[in-house]
Amino acid sequence: MISTGLVAIGHDFGVGASDTAWLVSVLYLASAVAQPVLGKLADSLGPRRVLLAGLVLVVASGLVGASAPGFGWLLASRALLGIGTSAAYPAAMAVLRDESTRLGTPTPRTVLGRLSFAALGSAAIGPTLGGLLVATAGWRALFAVNVPVAVIAYATALRWIPKDIPRGKAPADRKGTLDPLGIMLFTGALSCLVVFLLDLRHPMWPLLAPVVLLSALLTRWQLRHPHPFVDLRMLGTHHALARTYLRHGLSYLVVYCVMYGFTQWLEEERGYSSLHTGLVMLPMSLAALACSLIGARTKGIRAPLTVAAVLLAAGSALLLLTTDSTPLAVLLLGGACFGIPQGLMGTGNQAAVQQFAPAEAIGSAAGLQRTAQYIGAITASGLIGLAYGQRADDGGLHLMAAVGAVLALALVVLTVTDRALSPQAARVGA
Repeated sequence: MISTGLVAIGHDFGVGASDTAWLVSVLYLASAVAQPVLGKLADSLGPRRVLLAGLVLVVASGLVGASAPGFGWLLASRALLGIGTSAAYPAAMAVLRDESTRLGTPTPRTVLGRLSFAALGSAAIGPTLGGLLVATAGWRALFAVNVPVAVIAYATALRWIPKDIPRGKAPADRKGTLDPLGIMLFTGALSCLVVFLLDLRHPMWPLLAPVVLLSALLTRWQLRHPHPFVDLRMLGTHHALARTYLRHGLSYLVVYCVMYGFTQWLEEERGYSSLHTGLVMLPMSLAALACSLIGARTKGIRAPLTVAAVLLAAGSALLLLTTDSTPLAVLLLGGACFGIPQGLMGTGNQAAVQQFAPAEAIGSAAGLQRTAQYIGAITASGLIGLAYGQRADDGGLHLMAAVGAVLALALVVLTVTDRALSPQAARVGA
């Protein structure tokens, strides 16, 4: 929803596109850290408890954002929202893991598809609902609407989600699972990287030194800690899982450039209202929704991921030719080229995580998948700031499209050459 409110928020608080990009980045920074943390908690304490606690934070974020007296309060609200919503995906994956253990059968691909459908369904209505809210009630409604949604989710979770199964009788089973030092090192390195990325027009090169130093310290500590925040040993022994994270992050870097950069271009260069922008983005979202169901019914992983990468390249090439006089039908076609990959990538990479991750660490593995996605989103925010500066225009859109085309072609190569995605490898559990 926030994608259609960035321009209005910027006008009200007197900030430009490079500043409102922080509303995107601060959520994904918080989420990138919180996803693995809450995934570990879901594995150790139980997914139901973790989800309910996250929903309480979502309510708090909505109240803070709706009453925010200044831009800084909106940033705080988005950080709370990032932490709170980070509970949902790893908790859901852990619930499915527990149910599969109880039934003694792997999680069906169609069930994973429904999980992806739920996530993409909210994304499908997000831009359109956001545009409607901004046009009728103002941008503060984008924050206030999270309160009733979270309350309803809390009530239904209490009613429908199974109670958590025991996670180990001895307190030692849970001791040290959060790795506070690892979290602080990861947060510090990622925060410095975010600050660097969000001002690429005037890069602060000295910030790269702490990024490298903190990353080196994090690597050393994670390899020594018995319960690391980022399980490098798991990634080192499960190469197919690491490649899944790389594909997922690169894919969403391209998608988020469109989701946030294209919407700003539609409003500032094309002159559309928030409501009209949301309607233009609707075919993209509906295509993502439909293809999440189609992707769930495919037996393999490589084919849908390859199609997604090819369409990302085609959509990026189309945006390279887009100007403020491009016919609306072409804009809708371009949106579909990015919507279809969202659905296919969501179910494909989700199935890959289920296949390649250790069963006992599925919550953590799912959290790291979303961390990869949010790092892609953070990088996209930096690219948007570099491309647009204080105003979205054709030149900035073309710069983002060129980067997207190069990354999409790299995704095609990464997917086609990954032997672990072949049907033969899937049958032997590689």
